[in-house]
Amino acid sequence: MHSLAKILVGAVVAAGAAGLGVVALAQSDPKIGTTVNDPIGPKPDPSQVPVTLAKDIKCTGKKGVQETCFLYGDPDKPGPYTVMYKWYPGHFSKPHYHNNVRWAYVISGTWWVSTSKVYDERTTYPVRAGSVAVDELNAIHWDGARTGEKEPAVLILSGTGPNTTVQVDENGKPKK
Repeated sequence: MHSLAKILVGAVVAAGAAGLGVVALAQSDPKIGTTVNDPIGPKPDPSQVPVTLAKDIKCTGKKGVQETCFLYGDPDKPGPYTVMYKWYPGHFSKPHYHNNVRWAYVISGTWWVSTSKVYDERTTYPVRAGSVAVDELNAIHWDGARTGEKEPAVLILSGTGPNTTVQVDENGKPKK
């Protein structure tokens, strides 16, 4: 048993020494361990990793009310799309549904959502940053940000287009 302990201790010491060798290699290899203070590399090849800078993202809507920013694809065209919604405090959509399932991730702020057919802001529920929600197929809902919020509700929403939005009346029937 005593020799087994020696073997185990020897293995641990050897593993530690090997680990120190990796650390020493990392400290001497300029390709490993770069920091934010080191020079930046070239922009990725757009045929392999397209990058859109924040200043180049196209948004529609009205700042201070509601903005839709197009990140990937187009909800009005066939295929996958991803948009960023910004709901500013005190603004909501009206009851509606969509022809496709859509997935939402709340990035910041609080997104207030209701599944009521009747527009009454008191029926909205807070969906906070870090939460995920799904707009189910043809499911009536509406959303926005309550007055008094300190920041807009910002969410990323993905789906498959073409996406249509159908406004509904208080009975849940499509408006003409």
